[in-house]
Amino acid sequence: MSASRPFVLSIAGFDPSGGAGILADVKTFEQHQVYGLAIITGNTIQTEDSFHAMQWMDLDFVLKSIETLFEKYDIQAVKIGIVPSLDYLKSIVEEIRKHSSEVKIVWDTILKSTTEFEFISIENQSELISVLEKIALITPNYQEILKLLPQKTSAENTAKILSEHCAVLLKGGHNTEEIGTDYLFTKNEKITLNPKTTIAAEKHGSGCILSSAITANLALNNDLPKSCQKAKLYIENYLNTNNTKLGYHYV
Repeated sequence: MSASRPFVLSIAGFDPSGGAGILADVKTFEQHQVYGLAIITGNTIQTEDSFHAMQWMDLDFVLKSIETLFEKYDIQAVKIGIVPSLDYLKSIVEEIRKHSSEVKIVWDTILKSTTEFEFISIENQSELISVLEKIALITPNYQEILKLLPQKTSAENTAKILSEHCAVLLKGGHNTEEIGTDYLFTKNEKITLNPKTTIAAEKHGSGCILSSAITANLALNNDLPKSCQKAKLYIENYLNTNNTKLGYHYV
């Protein structure tokens, strides 16, 4: 069944609409021909255009799930989505690192929903940095990244500062000056990822899908720039599958 496919794990929320969270992640994994595993951090009541309630999963249950899956499967990459706190995130990352020092971790920095429901606030900068040191990539947009550091500076400058600790893909969907242009910051360079088109329908969960596509590509042994480039093409195709907020997954 999965002998020739790498195992990839999503640790994220459950969205019953299937547009975001672990359902969207596993759809994306399947299209990339990696085998998707999933652990729920929280259950939600929502649709593609409304958010009603959130029920977080007990952290010990999540950590035990991570232990169980890593003991059974050779997991190559992990995508982390919504979490309720920085301590919760830190515990997840530390548990993963207990089982593998090599697995690639991507954190989709979802700080709040599009309907303004707040998931996590960053209050302890030293704790944040200690987490970033243990992961491969974060994927904030222009609004989210400004909440990751207390300094009042530009989104790109913040990305450059954070890239000293892990790579940063600064997503351009909210950048009105360069719509759709993403920037990948690493310790040594800044790579521009231009869109093939700036005409696209708004989609619920597009950030989840982009980060899970990157995670899948990393598991397939693509390097980080190529993984981001391939994932960008995937999400652009996804955004243009229809005019509703729930898209269709195609390679």
